[in-house]
Parts: sequence; structure tokens; C-alpha cells
Amino acid sequence: MNEKNLKKKSLEYRKTILEIIFQSGAGHTGGSLSCIDILNVLYNSVMDISPKNFPNLDRDHFIQSKGHSVEALFTVLCDCGFYSKKDLNTLNQFNSHFIGHPTKKVPGIEHNTGALGHGLSVAVGLAICKKIDQKNNKVFSLLGDGELSEGSVWEACTTASKYNLDNLIIIVDRNDLQITGKTEDVNPIEPIDKKFKSFGFETISTNGNNISDLLYVFQHVPVKENKPTVIIAKTTKGSGVSFIENQINWHHKVPSKDEYESAISELNEKLNSYE
Repeated sequence: MNEKNLKKKSLEYRKTILEIIFQSGAGHTGGSLSCIDILNVLYNSVMDISPKNFPNLDRDHFIQSKGHSVEALFTVLCDCGFYSKKDLNTLNQFNSHFIGHPTKKVPGIEHNTGALGHGLSVAVGLAICKKIDQKNNKVFSLLGDGELSEGSVWEACTTASKYNLDNLIIIVDRNDLQITGKTEDVNPIEPIDKKFKSFGFETISTNGNNISDLLYVFQHVPVKENKPTVIIAKTTKGSGVSFIENQINWHHKVPSKDEYESAISELNEKLNSYE
């Protein structure tokens, strides 16, 4: 998929995220909007994952450790053909498998996540298995920046370094905000790059809401043979909707009817600029 179409798709994805959160009456709006460009590029230009090859383990793997931003993941998987929009529209409804965190009951979901800090350990295990089986497939894992306060993240990192997992690519959604405030006010996590380097990782920093930058970075991973890679993706929480951007109260908030219509109108204007 070319860059222009990826940019348009990101805008359409944002509309879908807002739609399903508005309809369901629950959802992590800010974080889903901040990471959607990352998921867009991964699924549409980088990873070898599709409904056709998903049952086969000889493919790439994706673990969304920041499971609370599941609306973004559900949206992308739907567009990739894992299920219908009708299924997606059951988000948070009674008896629906489309709940507030990833579950393997939803097609295309690799592993149940949501308890922060656990997803990376699963990704590391998968990467070790690929090495043992002498497979060249990659394992990708998306983490939230607030999640880096979890000790299990760093335990997983020591293991990734020990086993020279150059098939493991971590992406940190660095939007600077978590549920109770700025990450550096709640529990400082900087310097992120130096911390990962001290654990044996090669680090790259990029703009996680810029399609061009993301395409370039993913073309150059792994950075170094025998070393795992972390991409620190600087994003804006609520990216793409002006009145949601960088607003802590939008971590988990449902737009009102007026807010929803205003956001959709803003996104449609941006889409029209590509015509």
C-alpha cells in the first residue's frame, strides 16, 4: 500500500474508532488514536499476518501489550478482513467477544492482554520459539509508555537480550500521558532510550503519528544482528482530533453526540484534502 493510501486509511480508522466507542458507550479514546498509525503501517505494510495465514505459525506475530487501546486493534483487524463490520459494531455489548481488552476469542488476536506488563513476556517467548525453530519471522509488541513502570517489562528485556532476539521489535507508544496524568509526574520513566540500551537493545526514536517516518523505521529493523530492537514512537494522545489531543480526561471517555459529530467533521475535512 502506498504512503498516500496509508495516510487516508489512518483517517478512516480514526473515524471507525470514534464510531464504535460512541456507539458502545465505553472505550479508551486517547490511546487508541495515538497508536493507530503504528498499527496501520504494521498490518498494511510491514507484518506478514493475514486471515489466510493466521492459523499457520510460520508467519509474523503481534502482541498488543497495551491492551486497553483495543479499539484501534479491533478496527485494523476488521479492515484486514478478520471479521465483519457487523461483528465490530457489537463492541461492549452483552455476549459479544469484542470487549475492552484483547481476547483470543476475537479472530486475529494472538493472546489475551490487558494486565499491563505481561504482553512483552509473551512476545519474548514467541521470539525464542522462532529462534529454536530457525524461522525468520519477526515478533512485534506494542507497549504503552506508562506500562514501562511495570517491573515485568524489564525482566522480559533481560531475557530478550540474553537470547539475542534480533527477531523481536518492541514499539513504545510514547504519548507522555497515562490514566492519572503525565508519565513523568506519575512515575518518571525517562531516559527511555538509555534504559533500553542498558538492557542490551538497539533503540530508534521516531514520530509515531507520521506515516513516512514509520515506514522508514520499519524498513530498517532489526537494527543490529543478535540484538533486539525498540522503537520509541513519539505520539500525541488523541492524535487527529484537535479537541482530544493531549487531554488527559480523554484517556477513557466517550464523546457526546456533538463531540462525535465535530470529530467526524474534522476528520472528513482532512480526508477531503487528499481528493
